[in-house]
Amino acid sequence: MASKKLQVWLPLLLAVVMIVGMMIGYELKSKTSGRDLFQLSKKSSVQEVMDLVKAKYVDDVKFDSINQAVIEDVLAHLDPHSTYIPATNLSQVNEQLAGNFQGIGVEFQQFDDTVNVTNVIKDGPSDKAGLLVGDKILKANDTAVLVGKNVTPDFIRKQLRGEAGSPVNITVLRDKVTKVITIKRGSIAVPSIDAAYIIAPHTGYIRINKFADRTYEEFMQNLEKLQKDSLSGLILDLRGNGGGLLSEATAIADEFLSEDKLIVYTQGNNTPRFEYKCKRDGLFEKGKLIVLVDETSASASEVLSGALQDWDRATIVGRRTFGKGLVQQQFGLSDGSAVRLTIARYYTPLGRCLQKPYSNKSKHDYDAELFKRFEDGEVVKEDSTKQQGKAYKTPKGHIVYGGGGITPDVFIPYDTAKLPAPIIKMYYKNSLANYAYHYFINNKAALSKYSNSTDVSQNFIPTDKDFQAIARYVAKDTIALNTLDAKAKADILHRFKALVARQLFRGEGYYQASNANDDAVKKAIELLR
Repeated sequence: MASKKLQVWLPLLLAVVMIVGMMIGYELKSKTSGRDLFQLSKKSSVQEVMDLVKAKYVDDVKFDSINQAVIEDVLAHLDPHSTYIPATNLSQVNEQLAGNFQGIGVEFQQFDDTVNVTNVIKDGPSDKAGLLVGDKILKANDTAVLVGKNVTPDFIRKQLRGEAGSPVNITVLRDKVTKVITIKRGSIAVPSIDAAYIIAPHTGYIRINKFADRTYEEFMQNLEKLQKDSLSGLILDLRGNGGGLLSEATAIADEFLSEDKLIVYTQGNNTPRFEYKCKRDGLFEKGKLIVLVDETSASASEVLSGALQDWDRATIVGRRTFGKGLVQQQFGLSDGSAVRLTIARYYTPLGRCLQKPYSNKSKHDYDAELFKRFEDGEVVKEDSTKQQGKAYKTPKGHIVYGGGGITPDVFIPYDTAKLPAPIIKMYYKNSLANYAYHYFINNKAALSKYSNSTDVSQNFIPTDKDFQAIARYVAKDTIALNTLDAKAKADILHRFKALVARQLFRGEGYYQASNANDDAVKKAIELLR
């Protein structure tokens, strides 16, 4: 009898339990969830407008360009460093951080509508194939003509670059003779280290131009070579270094800082705090260290400089840095483009965020802040530097500031006397560099006696005869040098010497020659004595 009753009431009891459970679940859902998981989301007004344009607009519309404009406008309302990268530009942008590209391994310049090879990368594809500095490239693969007023540098690069291992036939003019050279493209390393050499007894100099994939590796190779001279001091030149990969900068900082010291930490509203600390014994934890910076040192350069300044590990020499304290992460989009979105701020060990103000400013105004430093006299007079952020005290009691770049410990003014109007025009038109290239081509035999960068820096001495030749050459660009004073003429000859040294020994030749006339470098050497 009991069994029969259970058979009757059990289905009803289960039904009641299910109904009650559904009601409880519905109530919980309404209190804990905004909308059903499977409910179609309501279209935004932006999407509604796009649909209306697509369905009703009078003419055909290129929606790719509209999408790009909308994305760029959205990002422009966030911060100055969140950017959109079109699919056509993505590989080139990524190459800048990858530290390599695929091509034939040359640098070129167009003179009189003709492509001139100005540098052949040592042991690269072109070097192995026999291409020489001074060769004039006329064609690529017999079909792409590279001579003429309408030939752009981008078009030339497109013809010369390509997948590693693929061949390209280059038609060149050499000593008035035309010849065809077959070059097998390869992966070309783009060095992050411009120069590394012994600049004074037991004193090294290393210049880093960016922080890319192999920067730390390159840095260690060069530092180890310099340490064979029993280094007691090092000058690290970060002027003009706009940043790059944070991981590379922190790895280099680890070579200067001891124990497990904090180097930098990052944090954002949707990004939890992440700390970068020292992990190993550094290669140069004890020697004297000078870091050179200027108004174009930014981002990862400021991370490295800030950590060393906060721990009293280095003396910072130069001018206030750019002031970029925002961290970007790259996200790929479905059409092959990408967005670099600011996801966090970075903070120095003392907690300084070095980002300069950007609220309610356009990207143009934000970038123009650098020019304002020149107008305000900040780059010329030390007491014109504005401290806009909170003050912090280092372990040794030095006062440092956040909120607008890194203020150096030793100020080096910008030498405006070096830039009278004719010289500015000459640099803008690249006239002096062009002359240096032609000088190198016409004097190869005489210049071949210089065996290394030190040799050319010490023994190649331009004369007044060279200045007169430069003046005649740049006159064709409507630049008159006859009104310059003796100091300006000396500066031109010194820069000419550095440019010739670059033709002979690339970055190391250039910086070894130019550093001899560099006020910041001179001050650094003085501080290390």
